[in-house]
Parts: sequence; C-alpha cells; structure tokens
Amino acid sequence: MHLAVFGASFDPPHNGHLALSLFARELLGLDRILISVSNNPFKQKRGLTDGHRRCLAELLSLEINRTGVCSEVSGWELEKQQPSYTVDLLRHLHHLYPTDHLTLLVGEDSFREFPLWKEPDVLFSLCDIVVFSRASTRPGASFPATMQPKGSIKVIDFSSPISSTLVRDCVAAGAPFSHLVPPSVYRYIIEHALYRHPLDSATSTQVPTHRES
Repeated sequence: MHLAVFGASFDPPHNGHLALSLFARELLGLDRILISVSNNPFKQKRGLTDGHRRCLAELLSLEINRTGVCSEVSGWELEKQQPSYTVDLLRHLHHLYPTDHLTLLVGEDSFREFPLWKEPDVLFSLCDIVVFSRASTRPGASFPATMQPKGSIKVIDFSSPISSTLVRDCVAAGAPFSHLVPPSVYRYIIEHALYRHPLDSATSTQVPTHRES
C-alpha cells in the first residue's frame, strides 16, 4: 500500500492543504493519506489548542474523502505532549505499517527548514520525499551548498497563495475568509469564535473529543 504522510500545524487547515492533498492523491497514485497534526518546534506560537487543531484536521480529512475515501487523521504527535519531529513519526509508522511504501508530502516553506530538521538524512531511508514547490521557485535554491539534502527529492510544481497566517489575519480583521477554507472549516471557526482575539481560542474548552483513527 502506498501511504502518504502530510504533517502540519493545521492552524487552521485551508484550501491550499485540501488542494495539495487531492493533487497528491491523483498524481502519486496514493492509497491513503495520513494527516498528522504536529507540534512543530519551529512554530511554538499557535492560535489554537491541540484539541481544536485535531478537530479541524478531522474536517479536512472528511473534505478529502468526499471524492474518494483515502484520508485519516493521526494524533500521535499531539499525544506525545512535546515538540514532534518528522523522523520520529516516520519510524513510528514504519513500525505500524512495515510493508507499506511511505511518501512524505512537504510544502516548500517547510522544506526550506529541512537542514534544521532532526536527522534529516535519515528520512531518505524511511520514505520518499515529495516537495510541492511554487512554480516560480525550486526547493534548495536558497540553501548553501553545504546544507543541500543528501538524497533524492521529487519536486512538483504547486502554486497556492493561501496560508494559515492569511486565514488567521482575515478572521482577526473581520475580513471575508470563506473562500480560503473548506466550508466545514469555515463553519467550525465561526461557531467556536476562533482567532477573533488571542485569548478566545487559547482558553476555549468546548472542544469535541475524538478517538484515534
């Protein structure tokens, strides 16, 4: 089975995440996409609690599955209650699915931090790496030669102007944002009054619970 791993903070998930997932499913012939909600050590300042981010990732997964069931959410990184690293997640998945072919899906912005990742060279022995790059740039172009990854990476042109930061800024400013996120994510943000004030989402306790997929 071809299993793709797509990890992010999902704070919140947006139409760029959805488009990338659907594009990867068709282009790479994926059997399953694992949406992993991360505790990225490079992103310590988050707008939402882990519970809200998990719920929003579940909504993203449901949106992906509207056109064919292949996505599920993992909360393994959140359950560690500490900064999470991709190499640890991939080792965990290898233990769970020893016969699966693993592919890591990475956005260009995350890839630019690749030299700072934990044991980056080890990743090449654990999975294939596919970077979704803006059509006008190429990953690695901004890296010094001494920091170039020591392995094969497949690059796919993928241009999306949407970011989680843009969504948060629009909500905080009272600007329209329904065109930036899937409908279910939009409704969740409105219903829970997220991102309107720095303390609103951080202190909210009305978060549905989910069992591990």
